[in-house]
Amino acid sequence: MKKFFLWSTLLVTLLIMCVAVGGYLYLQGYGQKKLLNNQQTLNVNIPSGTSVRQLSQQLVSQGLVKEPWSFEVYVRYRGKALQLKAGEYSVPAQSSIDELIALLVSGKTRQYTITFVEGWTVRQALEVLAQAPKIEHTITPDQWQKLPELLGFKSTYSHPEGLIFPDTYAYSAGTKDTALLKRAYEKMERTLAEEWPKRAQNLPYQNVYEALIMASIVEKETGVPEERPAIAGVFVRRLQKNMRLQTDPTVIYGIGERYTGNITRKHLQQDTPYNTYRIMGLPPTPIALPGKLAIQAALHPAPGNSLYFVAKGDGSHHFSSSLSEHNRAVRKYQLRRRQDYRSNPQAN
Repeated sequence: MKKFFLWSTLLVTLLIMCVAVGGYLYLQGYGQKKLLNNQQTLNVNIPSGTSVRQLSQQLVSQGLVKEPWSFEVYVRYRGKALQLKAGEYSVPAQSSIDELIALLVSGKTRQYTITFVEGWTVRQALEVLAQAPKIEHTITPDQWQKLPELLGFKSTYSHPEGLIFPDTYAYSAGTKDTALLKRAYEKMERTLAEEWPKRAQNLPYQNVYEALIMASIVEKETGVPEERPAIAGVFVRRLQKNMRLQTDPTVIYGIGERYTGNITRKHLQQDTPYNTYRIMGLPPTPIALPGKLAIQAALHPAPGNSLYFVAKGDGSHHFSSSLSEHNRAVRKYQLRRRQDYRSNPQAN
């Protein structure tokens, strides 16, 4: 009986050891296994608060692993159970289980992008933001005037125009629209803080906000990057000589939604805070989102004598230092545009 007991104990011990060794060897090779049905990049979305057991079951339902228990045991064996991060992940094709776990531990969630374009208004930016995928929307485009209050802008900024930096921003699923707007606002603040101390001397701005207003006008006046300093130079000299800026984009901004595509004589005669054909100096706020090149142009205007410019019809401008020269340029380029329209109206 005693012998039988000893042999039984030995057999059980050997069996346990075999199972332990087998389990160890299985776990050692488990992480190298390829995920099932992973022939192309696919998404794995882990909601916040998901447990390892729930994740294992989710991976089974997605057809990535065969059974939930082995994945759960392996993750716990690796000591990663508390390191997995919630979010939406793009899992590359032919990933192994170890590679999947490393991705979920890294927190490198799938990234989406949104672009705010130079020259857009804040309202236009909000309209695009409202259509962006995977964002938690809390603000509507109609609330654009309330952005300083909603985002906690500085109290000196009572108007939101021009205060968010036009750029491309990456975000993960579930990001709040306010978080993206705050990033864009903070980037504008950093850009102004970096550029303002490097400004040229004797500029007609009382503060950095006036420089931002000028930059927004420059941004709207030309899409040709190398012209921005020349455009800024014209406006700076006009301010220094107490001349009205007389720039159409400010008039258009003042008209607002009533603008239908053409500036009329009546528009130029309307009294709005943005009608620079009637007011002296800068308008009260920016009129668009200026990019870094426009900000640098406003702070480093090109020297010269030009006080006027007119669009040549190809995106660039003709600059003049006298009104008579400007009037000749206006007649020249406006006549050319009329002739081009008559010969090919569909192109205009």
